[in-house]
Amino acid sequence: MQRKKIDVDVVKDVLDLLLAARPDSTFVQSLAFQYAERGGLSKKQLEGLRLKALKVPEIPAHKLATLEAIILRKPTKERSAASAATPMFTKDEATGAIIDAILAKYPQHKQVLFLKAKYDNNEILSTAEITDLKRLEKLLNK
Repeated sequence: MQRKKIDVDVVKDVLDLLLAARPDSTFVQSLAFQYAERGGLSKKQLEGLRLKALKVPEIPAHKLATLEAIILRKPTKERSAASAATPMFTKDEATGAIIDAILAKYPQHKQVLFLKAKYDNNEILSTAEITDLKRLEKLLNK
């Protein structure tokens, strides 16, 4: 962040005034340490600093207004709502109907029984297996 006047630092001034007013506050001490180490504070930290500063009457109103403007300039990070869990596999009802129709006529058909076991275990049927089922269905309809 580029500052126009390096000698004007409102956040540091507010921190110094708060430390003078409340020297025993560990929250303000930790904010002052983080500001000195990193050179800045997060939006949440600045909001907490502002709430503390509002309770101290020695802090001038123009410093509080500038602090509020700094807070408003910072972007707000919002988390999106958790998406609903979707099942990894959805059964194709048309394929299940074809399998049931074939097994209704030929209950001992080994290939169709094998494909039904795969279908019931939620395994994905290959395109070749699906085309075989459709071919068998066409033969049954003749």
